Amino acid sequence: MIKQQRLIVISMDAMVSEDLEYLKSLDSFRPFFREGSVISKMRSIYPTLTYPAHVSIMTGNYPNRHGVINNEVFEPGKKHLSWNWFGDVIKSPTIFEYAKNAGLKTASVFWPVTGNMKCIDYLINEYWTQFPGDTPEDAFRRSGSSEDVVREIVLPNLGMLEERKHPQADEFIVSCACCIIKKFKPHLLMIHPAHIDSFRHDTGLFSDKVFEGFRIADKWLGQIIEATREAGIIDETNFVVLSDHGQLEIRRFVHPNVLFLRKGWIKTDENGNLADWKVYSQSASLSAHVYLKNPSDTVLSKEVEEYLHFLCDERVYGFERVFTREEINEKEFLDGGFSFVLETDGYTAFGNSWTSPYVIPCDPGNYRFYHGAHGHLPDKGPQPPFMGIGPGFKKKVFLEQGQLVDEAPTFAKMLGVSMPDTDGKPMMEILI
Repeated sequence: MIKQQRLIVISMDAMVSEDLEYLKSLDSFRPFFREGSVISKMRSIYPTLTYPAHVSIMTGNYPNRHGVINNEVFEPGKKHLSWNWFGDVIKSPTIFEYAKNAGLKTASVFWPVTGNMKCIDYLINEYWTQFPGDTPEDAFRRSGSSEDVVREIVLPNLGMLEERKHPQADEFIVSCACCIIKKFKPHLLMIHPAHIDSFRHDTGLFSDKVFEGFRIADKWLGQIIEATREAGIIDETNFVVLSDHGQLEIRRFVHPNVLFLRKGWIKTDENGNLADWKVYSQSASLSAHVYLKNPSDTVLSKEVEEYLHFLCDERVYGFERVFTREEINEKEFLDGGFSFVLETDGYTAFGNSWTSPYVIPCDPGNYRFYHGAHGHLPDKGPQPPFMGIGPGFKKKVFLEQGQLVDEAPTFAKMLGVSMPDTDGKPMMEILI
C-alpha cells in the first residue's frame, strides 16, 4: 500500500539566492543540493512584505485575489497599527483548507495570517501578547490554539519564548514544531522562523550575524528532520525550505503624510493628533499606499496624482515610480482601497508620520527602517529561493527561475489534493 506523503514547509524569512552557496557547506542543508530540487530565484509578489507574501505562498494567488496587501491594517491616525494576524482577512482558499477537506491532518507554527483558522488542526499563530497582564498562553488561545495544543505543545516550551526577540522566539517555534511532529504526525506542517529577516534588518544583508543565523537554522533543520525520524514518518515526508522576499540596503526613510499636511489634505488637533484627512499614505516599508478618503472625488484625485508625479520627477523625495491603482493591478496584481502606490528609489523606506521632518535617517528601533528593508517591486535586488527534498521531489534538479504563487499548487499536487482556480500552477519540473 502506498503511504500518503507528508509535507513540512519551513519559510526562512528573507533568505535569498546569494545564500545558497553558503548553505551547501552546512550539514542539514547540504542534502537538498545533492538529493533534491533547488530553484535559485522565486519571483515574489508586490509588495514584498512578509504577510502578503506568506498568504500568496499558502493560496497560490496574488494579493488582488487573496486580499492581504500589507502586514498592517489600514488605520489612519493610529500610531501603533494592528497587524493582519487572523485568517478571516484572506479572501481565497488556502492549502490548509484543501488539505483538511481531503481528510489530512494540518498544522502551523507561526505561519503568518493563520489566526483562528479552523482548517488547521494544530495551530500556534504568529501572535503576541496585546495588553498589560496578557499572557502568551492566553494570546495563543485567542488566536486559535486548542487546549490540547496549549497543554501539550505550548506550555512545555513556553520557557524559551521571548516575544519579538530573535533567535529566541524562533527556538520556541522550532521546538513546538518538533513536538507537534512527534505527538500528532501532521500531513501538512508549515513553519515560519524569522531570525534571518531580523538579522538582515538589523545588521545588513550579508553580515557575519546573518551567516551565524544560517548556522543556527541548520541546527533547527536537523532537529526537525530528526523529529520525523523519531515519529517514524521520515520516509514519507517531503521537506521544503523557502523564502518570501529579499531585502535592499537602505539609508533613510521619508513620511509622505508630512507633505500632505502641508498641502492641507491632513488636519490635526491642538495636540498634533490626526483630526481629519482627505489624503493619507500608509507605509509598506519600501513602497507606500496612498488613500483618498473619497476615492470618487475625481478633482482631488487628479490633483494628488499630479503632485505625486511632480515629487517623483524631482528625484529627491525617495520614490522613483507612481502607480495608479489600475496600473499596479495590471502590472503586479495588487489591488485594494488605495488610489496610488509609491515605489522606493532603492535606498529609502516610507513611514506614516505626519509630523516633520520629512526625511529621517535609518532607525534601528523600528523594523521598517533598519539597515535592510523590503516591500519593493519583486524584480529588484536579491531573490528568494526554493529547496525541496523527499519522496515527491526529483533529485538533482536545478532551476533558475520560478514564481512564488506556484508553491501552493505544488504542495497540493504533492499531497494528492485538488487545488483549483489558482494564479499559480504546480512546478512539475521538480516533482516525481
